Amino acid sequence: PAKRRNMLRRSLSLLPRPLATRTAAAARSMGVKVDGDKAEVEIGPIQAYKTEGPTSTWVSTTKDEVLKSLYDMIVMRRMEIAADLMYKSQLIKGFCHLYDGQEAVAIGMEMGCTMNDAIVTSYRDHCLQYSRGDTVKRILAELTGKSGGCTEGKGGSMHMYRSETNFYGGNGIVGAQVPLGAGLAFAAKYKTNNGLPRGQASSDSVAFAMYGDGAANQGQVFEAANMAYLWKLPVILVIENNQYGMGTSTLRASSNIDFYTKYDPLPGLKVDGMDCFSVKAATEFARKHCMDGHGPFVLEMNTYRYHGHSMSDPGLTYRSRDEVSGIRKERDPIDKLKRITMELGFMDEAGIKKMEKEVRGLVDEAVEFAKTSPDPELMEMYTKVLVDNPSYIRGTDGIYGHGKCSWAPGA
Repeated sequence: PAKRRNMLRRSLSLLPRPLATRTAAAARSMGVKVDGDKAEVEIGPIQAYKTEGPTSTWVSTTKDEVLKSLYDMIVMRRMEIAADLMYKSQLIKGFCHLYDGQEAVAIGMEMGCTMNDAIVTSYRDHCLQYSRGDTVKRILAELTGKSGGCTEGKGGSMHMYRSETNFYGGNGIVGAQVPLGAGLAFAAKYKTNNGLPRGQASSDSVAFAMYGDGAANQGQVFEAANMAYLWKLPVILVIENNQYGMGTSTLRASSNIDFYTKYDPLPGLKVDGMDCFSVKAATEFARKHCMDGHGPFVLEMNTYRYHGHSMSDPGLTYRSRDEVSGIRKERDPIDKLKRITMELGFMDEAGIKKMEKEVRGLVDEAVEFAKTSPDPELMEMYTKVLVDNPSYIRGTDGIYGHGKCSWAPGA
C-alpha cells in the first residue's frame, strides 16, 4: 500500500547517505596523521568552563578502534531504523525513543572509558545497551517484550540493563538517573578506599550520568551535583543536548543554554557530540579529573536527534524538514567517520559498503529473532524482582551488617 511505502521511504531516509551524494561542505574534514596502524585525528575547539580542557587538538587512535567505532555506529543506526519500522508495524508497543543522530556520543564515550566505569542514562537507551556489549538480537527482542530480550521481556524500550558491564539503564523518569549516577560514583569511591574519605581521594573508576537538555533544569539534578561536589564524587554529568526537550527548543526552555556552565562551581566542557573523536578527548579529560579525586565534571554534548522525541512524535511540528536535512548533510556523525576512515587509509569506499551490507544482514537476522522469540511465561513476572540472599548489606555504622565483602571497612 502507498501508506506503507511512504513509511518505509521516510525511515530509510534516516540512514547514512551514499558517499557520492555528499555536499561540498560535508566533504571537508579536519586533518589526519597516519603511522601504520596508529593515527591521530584533528578535532575542533572544545569550550571550557573553570578548567583548562584538553591541551591538544589531536586525538590518538588506532586502526582497530576506528573500524570498530564505524561498525558499531552503523549497527546502531540500522538497529534504530529497524525499531522504527517494527514500531510502525505494531511489533513494538508502548514508548520507544530512538537514538539515531546521537551515535557519536555513545561511541566516543566508550572510546574514552572502560567497562569498569558505570553508565546510567535515560529512556533513550537502546544504543547504550549495545555499546556496553549486548547484541542486536537481544535488544530488538526486548523491544518486542520477548523472553529472548536483554531483560527477558520485563524492561522493554525504557528499562534495559546490563550489570555485568556496569550499565544501569534505562530510566523512565526524567532526570531521575542523575542521583543514581551520583550513587554509583559514591560506590566507586567507597570501594576504592574501603570507606568514604572526606575531601579529595582517588578512585579506580567513574560513573557517567547521562541526561538530555530537557532534564538539565530539574531540581534533583542540581541536588545531585551539589552533593557530588561536596563529597568529591567521581561522577561525570553528560548532557546530551539534542536541542529540543520533547518539542521545546532549549532557547525557550532554559535561562542558561550554556549547559556546561550550569552547575557552578563544577567545571565543564562543551563538545561536538557529532564527532566521536571530540567526545573521546573530552571523556578522557573528564575521567582523569574525577579519578584523581577532584570531584564531579560536566560534559555538554552538542548533538541532534533525527527522529522525534519518541515514536509518537513526528518531530516536524516544532522544527522544519530543512533543519533536519541540513544537520544530516553537514554534521552526520557516521558520514564524518566514514570520511576520516578513508582519509586514514584504513578502509576504502568498497570496504565500507561491504561493512554496511554485513550490518544489514546482522540486523535483518535480529529482526527475525525478535519476531519468533517466545513470549515470557506468566510466572516469570514474579522472578528477579528482589535479590535472593545478598552476600553483603552494609550496616548503619559502615562496619556491621549482613555478611562480609573484601572492600567494606573492617572486612
